[in-house]
Amino acid sequence: MYWRKFVLNNGLHLSFAVALVATMGSLYLSEILRYEPCKLCWIQRIFMYPMVVLFAVATVRKDYKVYTYALPLAIGGGLFSIYHYSIQKIPFLQDSAASCGLVPCNTDALDWFGFITIPLLALIAFIIIAVLQWLIRKAQ
Repeated sequence: MYWRKFVLNNGLHLSFAVALVATMGSLYLSEILRYEPCKLCWIQRIFMYPMVVLFAVATVRKDYKVYTYALPLAIGGGLFSIYHYSIQKIPFLQDSAASCGLVPCNTDALDWFGFITIPLLALIAFIIIAVLQWLIRKAQ
């Protein structure tokens, strides 16, 4: 049961690090590089930003029950990321996203290798956090 000890010793720290990197990355893109986020990006931020504070407090207090709050946030944010990524990459859905707001949701300023976009990076962060929180729940 080595994985249980590893998850209990490092799961909160890793979750905090992932949430912090995702938050700092989104702030870097919008505040330094001046990429204006679309409405769906804002919604994903609403799910990600509180997790930095949640995991910081949980790490200091060694509160392993934080998954009761963080897991729903990670799943909800992940669902919005999937929808946002689908709008960008599935041609059938791209037409409906033009009315997303001032910044259309079907375009992305960051597009590496033709498939890595900002919503995909957010989705990866949400998945990592959700898996870590689920493992913490199982390890207790």
